[in-house]
Amino acid sequence: MPYFDAASAAPLHPVARQALLAALDEGWADPARLYREGRRARLLLDAAREAAAEGVGCRPDELTFTSSGTRAVHSGISGALAGRRRVGRRLVVSAVEHSSVLHAAADHEDRGGTVHQVPVERTGAVDAETFGRALTEDTALACLQSASHEVGTEQPVAEAAGLCRAAGVPLLVDAAQSLAWGPASEGWSLLAGSAHKWGGPAGVGLLAVRKGVRFAPQGPADERESGRAPGFENLPAIVAAAASLRAVRAEADAEGARLRALVDRIRARVPALVPDVEVVGDPVRRLPHLVTFSCLYVDGETLLGELDRAGFSVSSGSSCTSSTLTPSHVLKAMGVLSEGNVRVSLPRGTSEEDVDRFLEVLPGLVAGVREKLGAPVAAVPSPAPDDSLVVDALGKRCPIPVIELAKVIGEVPVGATVTVLSDDEAARLDIPAWCAMREQEYVGEEPADRGAAYVVRRLS
Repeated sequence: MPYFDAASAAPLHPVARQALLAALDEGWADPARLYREGRRARLLLDAAREAAAEGVGCRPDELTFTSSGTRAVHSGISGALAGRRRVGRRLVVSAVEHSSVLHAAADHEDRGGTVHQVPVERTGAVDAETFGRALTEDTALACLQSASHEVGTEQPVAEAAGLCRAAGVPLLVDAAQSLAWGPASEGWSLLAGSAHKWGGPAGVGLLAVRKGVRFAPQGPADERESGRAPGFENLPAIVAAAASLRAVRAEADAEGARLRALVDRIRARVPALVPDVEVVGDPVRRLPHLVTFSCLYVDGETLLGELDRAGFSVSSGSSCTSSTLTPSHVLKAMGVLSEGNVRVSLPRGTSEEDVDRFLEVLPGLVAGVREKLGAPVAAVPSPAPDDSLVVDALGKRCPIPVIELAKVIGEVPVGATVTVLSDDEAARLDIPAWCAMREQEYVGEEPADRGAAYVVRRLS
């Protein structure tokens, strides 16, 4: 069964498995003790730190192992903000950061701080100059991911880091998705990563803090990991994480080129095989193994279920598959279609045959979901002109409001409008996206007794 969700968790690398089993026998003792078993454990921990630091591009004494990538992000943000509290309490983040960054930002706001979100372009990338203009005198910290977890777009980290350096603001880089392919661009002050993203075991994160960065660890003090990650180290998992990072880096050039070619095939073939699809993210400045696309008139949850039954494990940023019933904050910030969203992230070793079979089954599955939802299969011919219409889609979830709009747009004359009443948050994103795809005019959003009224003018 092809597993196409490496961006969530990559399969355990064979080197990680070997290192984990060996460290279970040799690294079970307390590395803080001076007796023989403790010294042996300390040697393993020091070697793992050196290997991981080499992969990150920092000094070993700048790197801390944490219990997860999320913990690394939270500790990095809280420690940097506390260390620079005399400068100010302003935190700058991009609008498409990982949820761990945004949750830490929300906590900072709850504690009286301020947060500024830098918008992104339709590709999902921030404009470096816009990011730089957000760096005011009271900015304590800026955060920018190296590459998007959801759409794969690479961010201009080097340019942003230069602007941060000129402004005297430390930059924290979430490099979880990109560390498997190479170190982050130079200039960062703090960096976070997560082992299960590159084929290491879950439960190991890393936080690098450059020498000279003001940093005050929060929470009760502990003697472990320089006081930045309390608790007994999971040494076997740490050893496996460091070993697997070195292994995937050795394979990165060849495997990255191979997977990029497979992703290029998906990016080109899906729009040709499936009508009404938007491939999102930067087509060039992106991770080699990840592609995201959205299918008009499709319920994302149903499509993922159909793909699972066909033997493919993928993920989605559609609101139809989220517990919050809102579209992915990343897709929302980009202003792209969210319904029927599919993220394909290929793990190492993915075969051409697996990708070809995915492309073979996808069109039929999408057509089947659209048929179940009653989506239009062709443009509806325009009858005699009628007054502008109001479509009541209240209480209906994505993609039904867009489907109802598509069914009636041909019933109004060119120049007239269709108003869609909807209380689904996804409609705010998907109706303008439909207009762009169908070359109709999105007039705007108006208040309504429930939800909102989305006005569309027919142009053709």
